[in-house]
Amino acid sequence: MRFLARPNGRLAAFLFSCLTVWAAQSAAAAPPEPPPIFVLNSLDASVSVINPVDWTEKQRIATGKEPHHIYMTPDEKSVIVANSAGDSLTFLNPRTAEVQRVVYGIIDPYQLQFSRDMKWFVTAANRLNHVDVYRWDGKDLKLVKRIATGKTPSHIWIDHTSTVAYVTMQDSDELIAVDLATQTIRWRTTTGAMPADIYGVHNDRTLLVGLTGSDGVQVFDVAGAEPKLVGKILTGKGAHAFRSAGDGKSVFVSNRVANTISRIDLATLKVSATYAVPGGPDCMDVSADGKTLYVTSRWAKKLSVIDLDSQKVVRQVNVGRSPHGVWTLAHAKRI
Repeated sequence: MRFLARPNGRLAAFLFSCLTVWAAQSAAAAPPEPPPIFVLNSLDASVSVINPVDWTEKQRIATGKEPHHIYMTPDEKSVIVANSAGDSLTFLNPRTAEVQRVVYGIIDPYQLQFSRDMKWFVTAANRLNHVDVYRWDGKDLKLVKRIATGKTPSHIWIDHTSTVAYVTMQDSDELIAVDLATQTIRWRTTTGAMPADIYGVHNDRTLLVGLTGSDGVQVFDVAGAEPKLVGKILTGKGAHAFRSAGDGKSVFVSNRVANTISRIDLATLKVSATYAVPGGPDCMDVSADGKTLYVTSRWAKKLSVIDLDSQKVVRQVNVGRSPHGVWTLAHAKRI
């Protein structure tokens, strides 16, 4: 019986080199794991981390009480979860879902948004009736002014020039404009019932305001010194949240009571498509290729996934109670 000879030093080194190259090539050929989808479970004080490959919940991260909305830092190194009843912000790594830090003492951050110039950070205190304007130095937040508002501040839109923050008052049916440089209210106007999210179009000369207490979206001309109500787009009962389609031509609005999502053509400001989504569709995000819409079904404890070509819900993923905000790093353009 013959035995194979043990390889000499040169042969062993050669074989080791080949294995190393093969391993490196295999690693290079393997596609990188896509970033997760984050879903905020408002009544569970947690974030569901969804794998967009096998559509499973990879983990659930504890946060402060009542996380409602989520927003990325300007440098794209962190995504911030606003814990409104926990008076805190949870910073997550958008690629790994690692908790980076928790910032306490941010009072009632229901909604949050950065200005485009990365200097201002604004929060709406939904239960305490104020708007906070912070300075952002790239790392830390410094409160500049707390502004008393109408009843139940809801959503925020900051214009492209980083000079004005528009905020809706959900229970006093108002829209206000806050001058960021002076932290004062420029104007205040009446809206329809329960205004929620805001979306700026036409170079911020026009604002769309979702009416959760009604059946559509109000259109305001804000190009002048005072706002003017110029129209209404009928979308469905409970019009609530907006999300850009990423194509520069249309925007989605969720109709929470009607269980639909409407696509609004920005050129005509008319509904161009309607998608049936069960369970009280709320916040949305759009895949990087613009083909898939992720929607939190607020009353069903689900993340609903819509194929925009077929206009159908193709899957639902179980998450926590009262899912609200949804976000992923692999998204289409937001504006």
